[in-house]
Amino acid sequence: MTSFRRFGFVLFVLLFVSDALALPPPGRGRDPVFDGKLALEASQAAIGRTLDAYAFTDVTGKPVTLAEFQGKPLLISLIYTSCYHTCSVATRHLASVVEKAAETFGPDSFHVVTIGFDTRNDTPQAMERYARQQGVADRPYWRFLSGSQEEIDRLTDQLGFQYAPSPKGFDHTVQVSVVDAKGVVYRQVYGETFLTPVLTEPMRTLILGTPPEAETPIAELTRRIRFFCTTYDPQRDGYRFDYSLFVGMFCGATVIFGVAYWVVREWLRGRRAARR
Repeated sequence: MTSFRRFGFVLFVLLFVSDALALPPPGRGRDPVFDGKLALEASQAAIGRTLDAYAFTDVTGKPVTLAEFQGKPLLISLIYTSCYHTCSVATRHLASVVEKAAETFGPDSFHVVTIGFDTRNDTPQAMERYARQQGVADRPYWRFLSGSQEEIDRLTDQLGFQYAPSPKGFDHTVQVSVVDAKGVVYRQVYGETFLTPVLTEPMRTLILGTPPEAETPIAELTRRIRFFCTTYDPQRDGYRFDYSLFVGMFCGATVIFGVAYWVVREWLRGRRAARR
């Protein structure tokens, strides 16, 4: 009887340990399996949500909240620092696209934040090292942030960002969330790489197409001109100011003025002839 009890106790312990090992440890993802279809649905469902003022820590240890970035469009990417392929490729590609946006719209017209979701390992020191490795540590508009598991869970829920532990680390959605100046999720951009306009066109709309509060008439006119005349050039994979609109307007006005002048002149000539 004693041997049977011992056997039962050992079996219970083994089952308990195996179940514990099978569960994802804290900070290593909440879903046991990553489902791409469900992840996409969750991500798209996040569009239109207003993000809360989540609290994070930057690479210097300074507290940062997402509310601090309101007033300008914000790009949010989530990575884990021990990812040496997908996250690195995605971050470097994002950097190249964002650089084009900075050249066109100005480096002070938007914010970018990269947040580590692996709370065990993505410390401020790890995020600083990651930023240096990707060559973006000196971008004034880009911050790298760490957070508690509670804040990461809440933020990923609101952004519709899905991740789950895997043998290589994590399976997760590769996305950049475009957030407007009021903190509302405006667009989701997917993939390690993507065409430049996929990200810069939503940014252009938010930066140049949305009127800020208390905008003066001159500032509104300038903004509208910049919006309509800033065009994407696929040959150089960048934006340029297209003067053809002004040339067309000038030519059109010249033609209209010329026709009007000819009509008036002929009308006056006809009246003089009638008086004789």
